[in-house]
Amino acid sequence: MSTKETIFLILTFVVAFAFSFASTPIVYRLAYRVGAIDVPKDGRRMHKKPIPRLGGLAIIFGFAVSICCFAHFSRALIATLCGAFIIAVMGIIDDCKNLSAKLKFLIQIAAALVVIIGGNIRITVLTNPNIFSSDPYIVLPWWLSISTTVIWIVFITNAVNFIDGLDGLAAGVSAIMSVSLVFIALRIQEYSAAIIGLALMGACFGFLPFNFNPAKIFMGDTGSTFLGFMLATLSIQGVFKSYAIITFAVPLLILGLPLFDALFAMIRRIWKGQSPMVADRGHLHHRLIDMGFSQKQTVFILYAISAVLGITAVVLAESGTLRALILIFGVLIFMLIESMTVKTINQEEENNK
Repeated sequence: MSTKETIFLILTFVVAFAFSFASTPIVYRLAYRVGAIDVPKDGRRMHKKPIPRLGGLAIIFGFAVSICCFAHFSRALIATLCGAFIIAVMGIIDDCKNLSAKLKFLIQIAAALVVIIGGNIRITVLTNPNIFSSDPYIVLPWWLSISTTVIWIVFITNAVNFIDGLDGLAAGVSAIMSVSLVFIALRIQEYSAAIIGLALMGACFGFLPFNFNPAKIFMGDTGSTFLGFMLATLSIQGVFKSYAIITFAVPLLILGLPLFDALFAMIRRIWKGQSPMVADRGHLHHRLIDMGFSQKQTVFILYAISAVLGITAVVLAESGTLRALILIFGVLIFMLIESMTVKTINQEEENNK
């Protein structure tokens, strides 16, 4: 990578961070004017007073300025930005007026199709689940490729939205996932993918000082669905097609935290006879809070889990499955011991009170 490219990469992050950071106070005042306020009206919400929830606009603004300054506008990027614009408009309206789940679902499908058709961005290869087959991966027919891609984009878009339940959680986890995507992109010299990832990362970090506990502003659906859409789209572009034998394992690990939290949430709701889109208080962050961890402790635990999954994805891509499994096993043992220690300390503090 040349010195000029390195400077551009650094500036991509800095510009996204600066514009996101500078525009958040403006968005804060705008949210009050348009009535985009999150009122704590049920047990699912962790805050105790009304907080503006249009902060995703600052993230989008920082990202957009950085992309316009430093990205190379290919067919794929233009289609991705068009799809992201649809998602952003949907999020803004939803934060102000509360759209129905069905309408949002249809809009997300439309945005995904814009990316697939306009940018020719599709999941074309999957790891072969048949371990006895001589073919390590399966090439999907066009109709299955399109439907699989739509499901992936829509699911990850909603998955990031689902984890947006604690101060700083969605923005921090999205930034961590972006770091992993950028690292792999740079390793295989996918410069355009690295630019997008760095712009996302910078915009998230610029917003976090206002969103970390105690939050002054929430990103709302405007930010969470935008971040989910961009991460989902970025994770299936050319950057991962070099890893043919492990194809989908890398993005699955990188996006693992919101993905599995959303998957289990939907299974849980369907098992109870509820709609999978009905909100509840059974997400991973809720369970950690109920176990006695504070908001900040819960957020840092989930940051750590996301970081471990991201590092594992990088190790898997670089060094193979065995070393990735060893890493996961070692870190899980450490985190288990650490979480038990923190929980014991919390209980002792409660008893002393």
